[in-house]
Amino acid sequence: MKEFFIALLILLAAFIVITLIRAAFFRPKKRDSEPLPPEKVDVDRFVKNLSDAIKIKTICNRNPEKVDWSEFEKFHAFLEERYPFIHKTLQKEVVSKASLLYKWQGKNPNLKPIALLSHQDVVPVTEGTEKDWKYPPFEGTVAEGYIWGRGAIDMKNHLIGVMESIETLLEEGFQPERDVYLCFGHDEEIMLSDNSGAITMARLLKERGVELESVIDEGGAIIPAKIKGLLDINIAGVGIAEKGYADFEISVSAKGGHSSQPPNHTALGEMANIIKDIENHQFKAKLTPYIKELFIRIGKQMTYPGRIFTCNLWLLWPVVKAVMKRIPAAASMIRTTTAVTMASGSPAPNVLPQTAKIVANFRIMPGSSVKDVEKHLIKVIKNKNVNIRLIESKEPSAISPTDSEAFKAIEDIFYRMNNKNLVAPYLVMGGTDACRYEGVAKNIYRLSPFVFSTDLLLTTHGTNERLPIDCVEDGVAFFKRYIRRLAGE
Repeated sequence: MKEFFIALLILLAAFIVITLIRAAFFRPKKRDSEPLPPEKVDVDRFVKNLSDAIKIKTICNRNPEKVDWSEFEKFHAFLEERYPFIHKTLQKEVVSKASLLYKWQGKNPNLKPIALLSHQDVVPVTEGTEKDWKYPPFEGTVAEGYIWGRGAIDMKNHLIGVMESIETLLEEGFQPERDVYLCFGHDEEIMLSDNSGAITMARLLKERGVELESVIDEGGAIIPAKIKGLLDINIAGVGIAEKGYADFEISVSAKGGHSSQPPNHTALGEMANIIKDIENHQFKAKLTPYIKELFIRIGKQMTYPGRIFTCNLWLLWPVVKAVMKRIPAAASMIRTTTAVTMASGSPAPNVLPQTAKIVANFRIMPGSSVKDVEKHLIKVIKNKNVNIRLIESKEPSAISPTDSEAFKAIEDIFYRMNNKNLVAPYLVMGGTDACRYEGVAKNIYRLSPFVFSTDLLLTTHGTNERLPIDCVEDGVAFFKRYIRRLAGE
């Protein structure tokens, strides 16, 4: 027994020594840190144009009759007025009522084109919250170092950034080698539209035999991440996939009647147990390869004390997974999420419900499917006298590679703009137009080249949405550099 403990101590000591050595070498590969040549960016023009773009209320609705299409017409006229070189040089089509499809003809028809995506529409401001805004949401106020208003982050900033970059490149006489497409949808904020602008534009490209080299759409911003003594970087999140979506209605029936003579469990009582079954049986969590890559990339950027732990992530995965499962935002990265969001029962307080219904929303991990969610519900709900009905859904996206020319270009540009920038592949929790282009592209990336804090990111779809002016120059410069790199000259 004594020899066993001595051997165990020797193994433990060896592990510690090996870990200390591994931590010293657990660092990112050296990269070319030579700064990129400066790019001309007209910050004042961007600020003016984004401010004026916010004033145009391009709000879409599931019911087309409730959309003020004149606002989209006004927005199209605004773009034509502010970006004359683009409208003189590029071919423009209005698609699916109000989406815009531009084509910038390249010199070499043998090269696959690239596409830059954005959407014109914004979400409405929740009724009753208008007074909570520091500045009115549709006035595009420029104050305190920000551009304020609905769409400042989601995503008129992105659209104006793309337009500014191309207008400036045209002013400079740039001519692309490959075709460049701009695809600006008008109804991205309307979930799961069967005939959305993005679906229609992607279908048009496919019918015309277009196969895209790469697609860039909205995604994570560049977020400063600073932990004293351990980490000081900017995390540039690049979405390489996005979750699927499904709404299921689950109902149970019972005998109705007067509430003065109730059974032991009404239909709502039965539904309470069904909800427990659903919520108590979450989907299994899985540390996917891209989540592991995210942790490893960040771990290698830590100071030596932090790397002592992060170099052994292979051993700590069970602990990491257990911790992530307890944090809702982190758990959503590693499993299909379940949210019971709506419920209905009796129409009156003194009437027993004949039917009780709930709606459960699922955000589905890549590699799983809507059918898998339905099978899961059938399995975990103990009451078999339920009716499960799919309301609407969208399958998870494919996963784009991190070794493509486009991804490498994104990574190199971000790093050479600021060597504190770390490109981190991640899973987009919500939905974007990008997934609609899977039929014409394999390299699809979701990113926003603007630097701002997590607090600002949380104003997306919320109150006091605003964009810092000091992030504009680098954001527009990124688009210019990406087009130069991928489209060539």
